[in-house]
Amino acid sequence: MTTQEIKEGKGTAIAAYITIVGALIAISMNSEPKNAYARFHTRQAFGLHLVFLGCALFLSVWFSKYAWIALYIFYFVMWIYGFLGAISGKLNPLPVLGPYFQKWFTFIQ
Repeated sequence: MTTQEIKEGKGTAIAAYITIVGALIAISMNSEPKNAYARFHTRQAFGLHLVFLGCALFLSVWFSKYAWIALYIFYFVMWIYGFLGAISGKLNPLPVLGPYFQKWFTFIQ
């Protein structure tokens, strides 16, 4: 991946990490022209937001203060990791789930 491609996709990649709405906006921003750097980070952020929302829905039924704290710590650490990667121009997948997000969200082009 070239430095120019990273530079062109950086704004979209950063926008993807700003809530689930930001990820949806990033998907539309990357529809034309397509950018591999933006696509990578959009998939990572979209997956991270979905995992958070899915776990939050589960915890809303089964309430435990410690589980909520663990979820927010997990989400915050993963969000910082991905966001800093998007800012710095790196293609590091999120630990554990990142490679799966790249496989599962192939509809994000």
